[in-house]
Amino acid sequence: MEDSAPRPGEKKVVAVVGGGLVGALNACFFAKRGFQVEVYETREDIRCANVVRGRSINLALSHRGRQALKHVGMEEKIVSKGIPMNARMIHALSGKQSPIPYGKKGQYILSVDRANLNKELLTEAETYPNTKLNFDHKLQDWSAETGLMTFARPDGSKTQVRADLIVGCDGAFSAVRKQFLRRSRFNYSQTYIPHGYMELTMPPKHGEFAMKPNYLHIWPRNTFMMIALPNLDKTFTCTLFMPFEEFEKITTGDEVIEFFQKYFPDAIPLIGADALKRDYFRLPAQAMVSVKCSPYHIGDKCVLMGDAAHAVVPFYGQGMNAGFEDCIVFDEIMNRFNEDFGAVLPEYTRVRVPDDHAIADLAMYNYVEMRAHVNSKWFIFRKHVDNLLHLLMPKTIIPLYTMVTFTRTRYHVAVERWHWQDKVINRGLLAGAVGAVFGGSYLLVKNPPNINKLAVAAEKIWNKLAALNTP
Repeated sequence: MEDSAPRPGEKKVVAVVGGGLVGALNACFFAKRGFQVEVYETREDIRCANVVRGRSINLALSHRGRQALKHVGMEEKIVSKGIPMNARMIHALSGKQSPIPYGKKGQYILSVDRANLNKELLTEAETYPNTKLNFDHKLQDWSAETGLMTFARPDGSKTQVRADLIVGCDGAFSAVRKQFLRRSRFNYSQTYIPHGYMELTMPPKHGEFAMKPNYLHIWPRNTFMMIALPNLDKTFTCTLFMPFEEFEKITTGDEVIEFFQKYFPDAIPLIGADALKRDYFRLPAQAMVSVKCSPYHIGDKCVLMGDAAHAVVPFYGQGMNAGFEDCIVFDEIMNRFNEDFGAVLPEYTRVRVPDDHAIADLAMYNYVEMRAHVNSKWFIFRKHVDNLLHLLMPKTIIPLYTMVTFTRTRYHVAVERWHWQDKVINRGLLAGAVGAVFGGSYLLVKNPPNINKLAVAAEKIWNKLAALNTP
């Protein structure tokens, strides 16, 4: 048994439960402030593990995450090990590839390796003399009144420690959050989407990337899709997102090849037919869950961050970025309230809950955009309109993706502004179309055309409009 409560005159003890991405970064934030930081992680130290268990979907690092890393001096190190992706590269069924830029020239997101990023952050946390990393510590229970925590060890023993603040960064199935569920007036919901994901690897070709590396490649197929992100070792991590019942229909290697020939024919020679047959059955399709809850704190003793507070589906590339932004938002509130946990924690809940709920909803919406809307000519047309208006009026019209990915505009504010802009732009396009019709009608009355020529022209225009609205 041990008790790490501070003695008079000592700095307060902050216990960070969870040594994943957000937990490790949080340890750096609290250590930088001078707190005595204790990190408790259920797993062994991933830096020493032969096999790293857990999720491995490649991550897309953008502005919010970079700002948090910058605050603890880690941005340059992490960015140097990432691969810039300037645009989505859309793979049509025919094999045609079409890029859709993410933003203005020079704006990009970074493909980063989850395991490497986690290792770097743990190593950085350990450089602070007031931080201790405790692996193989599984949280069993904790008290919101006293801050006393009980951990189970691999040998069957139990350890008890006390902290002034418990920070729950232990993921979507948080053990810290279980205590919240026992209390009244705590709102909680979780939603599993009907789609699962499966990862496949696209090896290098002749020692180089098999496809253009500076893109997030997407094969949108309306009800499902595949994406591919580049890695430093010249491979691509391909992720197939599809309804579970579709995964379950495929039971043999030949059926895998038949499926890919039908929907992703250009990917077969790049991944390799034998590798496809083998890797498809290596692991079953994994589930994806969206978690919302409120409030994020209990008194002045505990606060939730990252997936423990707001697990989101991965389709906006903001799960990690939102979790990292939690750290910097909390730090900013600590500055405002002079590290008074009694004032900081409720303010953090007030500020952060609407933003995290907004990005959870946006992530759901973006899956439909990625697998279906990007096929639509109308969607491409609207993207061009939005980008042109942003170029002409950079402070008035800002595309949603730009606000979410390349700024720290609060998520819920970005959504509200997006809805307003959408309404204004659509009305403008409608007004322009009506004006064109009336103007054309006036000219027709003044200068009656040859009916035969008009019929041919009208048919051409109609065909173009029909094509524009056809996915």
